[in-house]
Order: sequence, then structure tokens, then C-alpha cells
Amino acid sequence: MVQMAAKTMTITESDMLQQDNYLLKNDQKEKKTTDYDGEESQFPVSKQEIIWVNVVFITLLHFLSVYCFCKYFFSTKWQTYVWSFIVGGIGGFGVTGGAHRYFTHRSFKAKLPLQLILILCYTVSGQNDIPDWVRDHRVHHKFSETDADPHNANRGFFFSHVGWLMQRKHPDVYRKGKTIDMSDIDNDPLVQFHTKHFLLFKMLFCFIIPVLISVYALNENWAEAISSLAIVRYVLNLNFTWSVNSVAHIWGSKPYDKRIQPAQNVMVSVVAMGEGWHNYHHVFPKDYRAAEIGGYLLNTTTLWLDLFAAIGWAYDLKTPSEQLVQQMAVNHGDGSWRQGPKTAHARDYKTS
Repeated sequence: MVQMAAKTMTITESDMLQQDNYLLKNDQKEKKTTDYDGEESQFPVSKQEIIWVNVVFITLLHFLSVYCFCKYFFSTKWQTYVWSFIVGGIGGFGVTGGAHRYFTHRSFKAKLPLQLILILCYTVSGQNDIPDWVRDHRVHHKFSETDADPHNANRGFFFSHVGWLMQRKHPDVYRKGKTIDMSDIDNDPLVQFHTKHFLLFKMLFCFIIPVLISVYALNENWAEAISSLAIVRYVLNLNFTWSVNSVAHIWGSKPYDKRIQPAQNVMVSVVAMGEGWHNYHHVFPKDYRAAEIGGYLLNTTTLWLDLFAAIGWAYDLKTPSEQLVQQMAVNHGDGSWRQGPKTAHARDYKTS
């Protein structure tokens, strides 16, 4: 197994993970409508300004993707479908392994070649720049399901899925966001260079290059190439990411902590490359696997990280101790947690 050769932190990280869990619970005890000074929020959610440009763009993009899918489904070459799947996987890994597990949670360390790969893969996803993504997600974890959560699931499925991108953020998001430590991102020269030229990188790696490869390498028609890679694939990538904020915060079991809203959702793990084991992730956010169960089939991000660990590009992979996981599940879970048998895949996560 590939992970046996990598240095993985377990017992040495348990105190830190336990502290994170303690802080998480304290954060969630705060009132949902208070600002960082402890005063009641004076900003009702109904008063947030609608960003009509985003409303129109996102709506038209989705209608256009449905139209393109229906019109070009049978005329698109199978090679283009395969290429679209590969590009979607590259962008997905950039979000899950890059923006999420590496840049936001620092759940492992990466050598320069892997850092470059993670940044380029994230660029393929076509989402916001890395500092914005990281800040939003760190605020989301610290103040989950409060007005300070950018995609607060208590405001409903639509808001947590995409509606939060259609209006100005609640003032509490900005206020609490100022308390988030972003020094690692601000001092990262690669991230800063990428952010400075973000629009150029996004257009090239998310749209232009994938389409050009389809046209000139696969001999696809322009219409089919643009439809499959620049529209349908892009929209699917976005919705797969958004489903972690919405579906995995509303539906599923809570084997590790029934007191919080994030849940375990298998379908989200399928489409989001292992990010659907969300109850576990919110309890142990620094675990590089973002899951205890699922294996490589339902957590392809971990598969790729383990492969990079095998060649030494990823290292200091953080995981909690089995004792800590069991303690949390028994003390605070909904009763659905079951201790699985020791398997070869499970042994991959032991300290080498």
C-alpha cells in the first residue's frame, strides 16, 4: 500500500485535533445573530443586497448548459466525453486536495512540484481566487450555521447551494472574517502570484486550453467542444462543489457529532471526490483524508494524495488517533458509528 512509505502524524496530532474540536464546539455555542463584539446583529438577512449580475449570469449559465447538453449530446465524440471527465476530475482535485485540504486546512505539507500541481488543478475548476476561497471556508468552519457562515445551511438549501453567491454577504461574515488568520496565504509567493494573474490563468486553464485540446487533438467540432468542456463540465464542477455546502449540511447521518449540522452523505462523496463525509470532516478538519470510511472508491482525493505521498511530494499527512475518533463517536454521535474491521486500506493510515 502506498501510504506505508509516507510519514503520517497520528498520536502526535491528537491533542491539536482535540483542541480544534473543543474550539469548534465553543464557536457553535455563540448566538447565531451576534457580531464579534457580542452585540445583536442589526442586519436582517432579508436586507442583504441582491447582486443581479450574478443572478442573471448563474441562471443563464445553467439554462445554457441544459440546452447544450440536449443539443449536442449525440453529436459529441466519446473521446470528448472522456476528456471532459478527465478535466472535471482535475478541477475537482484542485478544489478538494488543493483549496480545501491543503490551502485551507493545511492537513498535509507539499513540496514545490505538488504545490504547483494543486494550484494549476484548482485553476481548472474556474472558481474564485484562492485567498477568497480559503477565507470563506475558514469562516464557515469556525462559525458554521450562523450569520457569519457565508453559506449558512439554516437559510435553506437554495441559499447554501448557490443563493449565497447571488447576494452580498451578511455583514457578520465580513466582521468575523477579520478574525481569521490568513498569514500563511498572504505570505505564500505562489498564491500571491496566482492571485495577481488569476483571471488570465482561469481563462486559459479552465476554458481555452481544454477546448483547444478537444478541437486539435481529438478533432472535435468547435460547438461540441465548447459545449462539453467550457459549459456543461464547468457547471457540473460548480454544482458538485456546492453540494458539499448544501446537501452535506442538510441530509445524512451524524455518527461523530449529532450536535452539529454537517452530515455523512455518500452521493456527495461520489460527485465531490470524497468530500461528502462531512460530519467527520467538521469534527476532525485537519485529517487529510476528510473521512474515516469510504476507501479510495469513495474518496479519490485521498487516493491521489497517497500516491503523491508515495513519491515524497506530500508529507506530514495528519490524521487523528483511532482512540480519539472512537471517543467522539461514542460520546457525541447519533449511534450510527460502527468500528470497522482492520483492513489493509485502514492500516495505510498508521504511522510508518
